[in-house]
Amino acid sequence: MAPDATPIPGHKAVETLVAKLRRRQIVGSRQAALETVLVLRQVVSRARFSNIQQLIVIIREAGRRLVEAQPKEHTVGNTVRRVLHNIREEYQSAIKSSAPTSLRNVYTISKFVLQGQPRKQTVGAPKSETTATLKEDDPDDPDSFARGIKPILMEAIQDVLDELETVYDNVSKTAKDHIHSDEIILTIGHSRTVEAFLKSAGHTRNYTVIVAETAPSYSGHDMARALSAAGISTFLVPDSSIYAIMSRVNKIILGAHAILANGGLVAITGSLLAATAARAHSTPVVVCAGQFKLTPLWNLYHDYGALDFADPSSVLGFEEGKLVERVDVVNPYYDYVGPELVDVFITNDGDHPPSSVYRLIKETYDDDDHEL
Repeated sequence: MAPDATPIPGHKAVETLVAKLRRRQIVGSRQAALETVLVLRQVVSRARFSNIQQLIVIIREAGRRLVEAQPKEHTVGNTVRRVLHNIREEYQSAIKSSAPTSLRNVYTISKFVLQGQPRKQTVGAPKSETTATLKEDDPDDPDSFARGIKPILMEAIQDVLDELETVYDNVSKTAKDHIHSDEIILTIGHSRTVEAFLKSAGHTRNYTVIVAETAPSYSGHDMARALSAAGISTFLVPDSSIYAIMSRVNKIILGAHAILANGGLVAITGSLLAATAARAHSTPVVVCAGQFKLTPLWNLYHDYGALDFADPSSVLGFEEGKLVERVDVVNPYYDYVGPELVDVFITNDGDHPPSSVYRLIKETYDDDDHEL
């Protein structure tokens, strides 16, 4: 096996996460994102670099290894892109802080169009003192640049980590504005974001939730148990009943595995069925997801390896010997739901229509990082 072109600091941590991703020992978008941030924090803390470009190359190489290990877990790549974006912003702020006062914080309309809205941050005295001595490619002390800027970069990574840890609370804080008393809500499968959203609304609203059981995984059973334990009136129905009961439903709330750049989303199987039935009955479709699921990619449905497939034996058991030999059973785990079927995305940064997703991605990631 040929050695890597770029040595990665924290190589052991990266390889450990690569192995876990390949073996599917890490399940769930948020958990994968959290593990990715923790590994990248180790990589940055151990990295030796004399300019910011060297650090970006190191992070991109680590991110590429992680994405290749599990390309179906899109939040891994999203997290790497977000960390790179924050690091570039902190670096630019550090450079500007040592510039003359008249040149600081100059933000023109052209910069807004190209870069989007800047992150709000306060540059305190400690940062100014640290960045005043920054010097890239110093021949006398090559490590001086890394020593000076690492504390700032670690803060940027911590911002991403804090956002992931509080994503459920931040998405749920507007639940009472979207769910009203005596409404009937339909949901599919078991999304922890949707579960937190519905439980938050249950503190102030009295409403009913209908949960589709989501065969053949039957993850809807877990959602129904969780909501019922929280004191929310819950009914579990088979997937075949979705269209029949849609006329009684006031709103559909879905979770998402990934939100694509065109405003569509990849969600658990059955979501397309529910969204299509909702469109026929003019029922609003709401998607709850953290911004870390924003993916700068378009329709992935036909891309090889983009969608996950579950065990076909849950659809057609091997005991059906003669039939199994004559058919190919495909059990997709996710559906692609187009943007025309979605009314609003509720994220930890507010509510957005599908047409605004591309702008959010533009503000969240850098164009250079769309392909790691």
